[in-house]
Amino acid sequence: MSEPQSTLEPDYNYRVVRQFTLMTLVWGVLGMGLGVFIAAQLVWPQLNFGLPWTSFGRLRPIHTNLVIFAFGGGALFASSFYIVQRTSQVRLVSDQLAAVVFWGWQAACVAMPISYVLGYTTSKEYAEMEWPIALWVTFVWLLYGYLFFATVARRRMRHIYVGNWFFGAFIIVTGMVHVVNHVQLPVSLLKSYSVYSGATDAMVQWWYGHSVVGFILSVGFLGMMYYFVPKQAERPIYSYRLSIVHFWAIISIYIWAGPHHLHYTALPEWAQSLGMVMSIILLAPSWGGMINGMMTLSGAWHKLRTDPILRFLVVSLAFYGMSTFEGPMMAIKTVNALSHYTDWTIGHVHAGALGWVAMISIGSLYHLVPRLWGAERMYSVRLINAHFWLATIGTVLYIASMWVNGITQGLMWRAINEDGTLTYSFVEALEASHPGYVVRMIGGGLFASGMLLMALNTWLTVRHAPRAPAPDAELTAVTA
Repeated sequence: MSEPQSTLEPDYNYRVVRQFTLMTLVWGVLGMGLGVFIAAQLVWPQLNFGLPWTSFGRLRPIHTNLVIFAFGGGALFASSFYIVQRTSQVRLVSDQLAAVVFWGWQAACVAMPISYVLGYTTSKEYAEMEWPIALWVTFVWLLYGYLFFATVARRRMRHIYVGNWFFGAFIIVTGMVHVVNHVQLPVSLLKSYSVYSGATDAMVQWWYGHSVVGFILSVGFLGMMYYFVPKQAERPIYSYRLSIVHFWAIISIYIWAGPHHLHYTALPEWAQSLGMVMSIILLAPSWGGMINGMMTLSGAWHKLRTDPILRFLVVSLAFYGMSTFEGPMMAIKTVNALSHYTDWTIGHVHAGALGWVAMISIGSLYHLVPRLWGAERMYSVRLINAHFWLATIGTVLYIASMWVNGITQGLMWRAINEDGTLTYSFVEALEASHPGYVVRMIGGGLFASGMLLMALNTWLTVRHAPRAPAPDAELTAVTA
């Protein structure tokens, strides 16, 4: 670059990034706090209060939607809008549309829990929203896609950074599976029925359900990883070629893995086997991305001693590697026969949700906040350190307790006497699970407490900041 850096620094739209960043923290505290509450309901069922609105069955989808779409979605909106501007060196194409996307998404995040607590739901996993909300989400998502891709099209850099490839795939595939799975026949303003039936409905649902896991909770956050890990480590990505191979491999395979949710069901045997095989193959690109992120720290491992933000990012990669190994193993039919319908699945989901998604988001937001508000750093490094240990210990307690519970449940449910009768009743298996539920509640409580510390730290940082984004030379650590 022959021109001075100051002439290459466009006037970016940080307003929408700041808005999504703050709301990500708000929804994270609410969603994870609710998760701790419903975990407590499994320890003390009296906490259902005998009311339909506070029953586990209604609160649980509120928890999953808040942490996936409100917290996780907010982190992806914030980071993708930040990254696409920085790496393209242009402002978002429309400030007005960016504002519509922000407020439109918040409206959806409010409408979903209100409708669920009132009992209006399609009953589909991660797709509980009834048709008016689904239509609104589709509208907002189309605006989001336009903003992202139109900004990439206007870029001042010929090169499209790989993080934007991952964000682009996440936007396209999420929109596609959302539309297909939400094709419904309305019978009233807040009630509809799926156009699919039987095994077809289940297949479409888990094509969507696993694609939400794959393209929102994996591919989207990998776009985040490919920017913030090199930036925080101040090292170039280990292998840019591997990142491109990783991208094409993971988006080609991930979308085929959904049938592993339907082993030993009415789904045709060939579809179940296809899902199993694709899930096992998926291990290779997943670990390719994990290794690429880890190896980026070559020559910078010493920074982990003093940089808690980098610790969040690196530990998230370790959990990503672990959960993307565990998932393919659980997709093997013989393993699935033991694990399916048990708490092992809950442990696996939260190894990815807490260990990977939440931790990469937390580390990325800690990187973002000082830059967005022009602060030199976060207000308190000690609070970040405390948050790191609360999150790490909480995650380990959560997933370990669910692994033990799941294996115990699987073994007890399949145990039979010599005459072929069941050795244990369901209630006996439930009693054996109770200590694990207590540990899970404690682990979740530790993690949620860390989010409160982060919210406090962010508030103090914003309060003492000079109110202007700090200048930051771009592209040196990312595209070298």
